[in-house]
Amino acid sequence: MPETPFAVQPPLRIGTRRSNLAVVQAEGIRDRLREIAPDRSYEIETLRTLGDRDQLTALYNFGAKSLWTTELEEKLTSGQLDVIVHCLKDMPTRLPDSCELAAIPRRDDPRDALIVKAGLPYTSLMSLPEGAVVGTSSVRRSAQLRRLCPHLRFANLRGNVDTRLAKVDDPDSEYTCMVMSAAGLERLGLKYRINQYLHSKDGGIFHAVGQGALGLEIRKGDAKMRALLDQLADHESTLACLAERSLMRTLEGGCSVPIGVETEWIQPDKLRVSAIVVSLDGSQSVQDTVDAKVKTADEANALGQELAARLVAGGAEAILNDINANRPAKD
Repeated sequence: MPETPFAVQPPLRIGTRRSNLAVVQAEGIRDRLREIAPDRSYEIETLRTLGDRDQLTALYNFGAKSLWTTELEEKLTSGQLDVIVHCLKDMPTRLPDSCELAAIPRRDDPRDALIVKAGLPYTSLMSLPEGAVVGTSSVRRSAQLRRLCPHLRFANLRGNVDTRLAKVDDPDSEYTCMVMSAAGLERLGLKYRINQYLHSKDGGIFHAVGQGALGLEIRKGDAKMRALLDQLADHESTLACLAERSLMRTLEGGCSVPIGVETEWIQPDKLRVSAIVVSLDGSQSVQDTVDAKVKTADEANALGQELAARLVAGGAEAILNDINANRPAKD
């Protein structure tokens, strides 16, 4: 039997959640990989994770569970997937021993965005009337907004982007507006729905760790996949996000605790990281900023650790301990 001149490579299998946004993000990574390795074929596999299946429980009440990653990581570890495309903000800062973060592509807009119910005249947080209901499942967002806008009310809002928009726009719903990631809206072609971009200097909101960035996760030790994905990595985005993740990991916070951050390159190799920790009712907060030269992953991790230590010294640990002590138990 004649030998084939070369072995046909199996499809590169990309895993992601089943939401429209997750699929769009995975398709974007697939398209970039096609440019780098056009000889490969690519398949996208979607899964409903725990966070997708349970749309009623507030994120805070899940505790530190890996809501968006566990089922995908099981398939990755077993060899059924080659890479997982995550929103980096949904990736736990401690991964399973069998997995590793291979690459962080160039980050999109990390800010939060205010989306007002269709037909209402409000254009900013400060224009919202007394008692206006803000829909959000994020205690980071609600805690910071309670601190700045005590006249507002908050209601849990879960679901994919289209679901949340439909709930807010429903004339019979209680929601006046919602807050979500600007990058998510922009990736879905919904930038026109953004009434206000929120950040520390406008709206007073620090964004989530890793927000606006994607994380590409692989099996630990998969050198070929790492080498391929490394071509998608963005150096500045990677270092900034590693510093943010180091901060959160050191504070032992998850995506359902009110830790907000902002990062800014103030010189070509000097990174400024600011962070805030806020009590759930907004009555207590600790905020600090650290600048440091950052050229390597180790230096990024050290910066995050330094800022975490300063926040702890300022009282952040007591705030986070109180939050975790009062979190409802959930099996």
